[in-house]
Amino acid sequence: MLIFYLRNLTGVQRSVKADIHLGLSLAFIAGAMNAGGFLAVQQYTSHMTGIVSSMADGLAIGNIKLVLASVGSMICFIVGAGFTELMVNWARGKHLQSEYALPLVFEAVLLVGFGMLGGKLHHHMGLFVSITVMLLCFLMGLQNAIITRISRAVIRTTHMTGIVTDIGIELGRMVYWNRKVDKEDEAYVSANRDKLYLLSGLLIMFFLGGTIGAFGFKWFGYWATFPLAVMLIVLAIIPVIDDIKRFFR
Repeated sequence: MLIFYLRNLTGVQRSVKADIHLGLSLAFIAGAMNAGGFLAVQQYTSHMTGIVSSMADGLAIGNIKLVLASVGSMICFIVGAGFTELMVNWARGKHLQSEYALPLVFEAVLLVGFGMLGGKLHHHMGLFVSITVMLLCFLMGLQNAIITRISRAVIRTTHMTGIVTDIGIELGRMVYWNRKVDKEDEAYVSANRDKLYLLSGLLIMFFLGGTIGAFGFKWFGYWATFPLAVMLIVLAIIPVIDDIKRFFR
């Protein structure tokens, strides 16, 4: 039963339920990476809004170093998202069952590398920022693109601004008083409760992941990324095994 569940979770054959469960799982992992990464590099690596704002602030105050650091972080995020698209399309061209699972496996491998070398990499500069920051931004772009691709942009897992905004919109619709308007009327305002529950779940999972990730990094340092890598492998491994079995047939 567990094998069938995991196969549906990251396999090619999708369902709304699978998208939701995967989105909640990845929101937890993203929250842990983002909060733990902040303790490591003093920067939230999924927050592109803040990074672009820092770029503008740097220009205004003449801090070119801040501008370049923001540019480097944004480029790494974009490259991570683009790499996901390349992997998905390559796997689709090969008719693999693991077209969505492969980026997750690759993310797990990078997380292991981050856990083993993150402390050392932080002392080496790459694209205007430390290699650790580059890697974290790449991972955030990679993961956000996966669930965005799978859910057709319905679910996001690495930034909460849009999610919190949509929660507010649905709550506003929920309390709106439809005076003298029938439910059959197109002017009738009602909340999408399923959407509200999903968004609330994503927010809660991101917060829980962030809390556990922050404490994990505080207690165990970079090694706290290893459980996250294991989670990703568990989520993705069955479609990968299916493809390996098919190859050897």
